[in-house]
Amino acid sequence: MTIVYEKSKGLTDTPFHYCPGCTHGVIHKLVAESLVELGVLDDAIGVAPVGCSVLAYNYFNCDMQEAAHGRAPAVATGIKRVHPDKVVFSYQGDGDLASIGTAEIVHAAHRGEKITTIFVNNAIYGMTGGQMAPTTLVGQKTTTSPFGRDEAHCGKPIRMSELLATIDGAKFVERVTVDTPANIRKAKKAIKRSFECQIKGEGFAIVEVLSTCPTNWGFTPLKALDWLRDNMIPYYPLGNFRDFEEGK
Repeated sequence: MTIVYEKSKGLTDTPFHYCPGCTHGVIHKLVAESLVELGVLDDAIGVAPVGCSVLAYNYFNCDMQEAAHGRAPAVATGIKRVHPDKVVFSYQGDGDLASIGTAEIVHAAHRGEKITTIFVNNAIYGMTGGQMAPTTLVGQKTTTSPFGRDEAHCGKPIRMSELLATIDGAKFVERVTVDTPANIRKAKKAIKRSFECQIKGEGFAIVEVLSTCPTNWGFTPLKALDWLRDNMIPYYPLGNFRDFEEGK
């Protein structure tokens, strides 16, 4: 019988620990498939910081390195400079990358480090208590903003893709989401190109993926997808902000 679909060889057989409806699993699959299709799985090294992606090392079928919270870009930089022939990526959440790790990601981009970052934005500290993140929307309730994010007190949510796209060393910047089959295909294309950017030696690449967190948002999986479409996408518009090849 012809096999039309099978689990990516880029993933281990370890069952995901994520909550029902969480889209981390979909994003993991897209990263794994991209590494396999580009023929670089055996040469890939992933960096997963504690907190937002602490258990990712269980799931990717390549070498993985744990990093302190927010420090994945710095660790990935060190690995890439020691092993310039390897494909090095960090897998980070918004509480990690856009808060404690802001300096690391900005300076990695500024230096044009030839690494790839997969940035999962679910507008909350999804795996460490459901606290307000720098990406939490105005009015959104979290464990540390029970009355909703107050713009006067906390400011507006930070748009990391737009910020990083202003940096010359950042050669590929795109924001995607995985709420529909069509958007999943677009996300796969962006993730694959972010790795191609590194393989071609162009510079820093990042893909921001808008994700859901049904448990901490207090929604069912389907309602969470609706909330993402109605609230996150209008504030965090999808699209490519920088591409290492013009017109692509």
